[in-house]
Amino acid sequence: MCEFCHKHGEGKKWYLQAKNYSDDLMSDLKRRRFIGDFFSRIEHLSEEARSLDRFAKAPPLVKSLVRSTVTRRMKREHFGQVVPIEEVEQIFGFTNSIVRLACVCRLATVGKEKRFCYGISLEADGGEFSRLIRGLDQSYASGPNTVGLESLSREQAIDAFREHDRRGLCHSVWTFRTPFIAGICNCDRADCLAMRSTVTHGIKVMFRAEYVGAVDPDLCAGCRDCLRSCQFGAISYSPATEKAVIDQIWCYGCGVCRAACRKDAIRLVPREEVPAAAGVW
Repeated sequence: MCEFCHKHGEGKKWYLQAKNYSDDLMSDLKRRRFIGDFFSRIEHLSEEARSLDRFAKAPPLVKSLVRSTVTRRMKREHFGQVVPIEEVEQIFGFTNSIVRLACVCRLATVGKEKRFCYGISLEADGGEFSRLIRGLDQSYASGPNTVGLESLSREQAIDAFREHDRRGLCHSVWTFRTPFIAGICNCDRADCLAMRSTVTHGIKVMFRAEYVGAVDPDLCAGCRDCLRSCQFGAISYSPATEKAVIDQIWCYGCGVCRAACRKDAIRLVPREEVPAAAGVW
């Protein structure tokens, strides 16, 4: 189990605990201010995207200090953990409302509204999180060029996530002042600031899933479709065996590669059962 399961899940998967989605946590004024600031600072996020490029040229000592400082802060304020689609469906099973909204990262990085983020609540009406976003005095949620917050049924949301799977997007739960979870995002390395920070620059703000991928060589046809779907560079191809191979240390356990596999040759196994990957988050 990851550190968040021990801290916020009593030794169980913390993101499957309903208490971490409770509207009771929205009574925290600091949390409300944090959420309001987060969805009102698109220009600031654009500057963060540019700062990542500058970070790549920084001296090693500076990089080390920045990485440790930012990761500690994000664990307290706003971090993500990868979850496979089966567990997204479990979350949808105990939450009572799902709203789709524009992704803040894509607004900052590509300047377009891409609706890859989902707000979730135990409350039937979208909860206090959605009401807070709707009440912001800016165009993020309700401007003339936006769709706003779309309410979805569980079935509609699951269908949307299956399509995200097919498109190779990695699912992740996100805190807004830990341990409150209010969103599930669908990330890619090209446009997602969190994934770019974590995978490209080693500034960990997104953590691995409780699983890793495994290839069944007897079923693998060597088509390499799974290689193209992996956002983490964890899958390679062996010319000697003509099979795909997953580096389980690099694997984030998103399971998206399974949607690309026409032979059902890839499965997810618990991270703790793989000695090389156990404890690697």
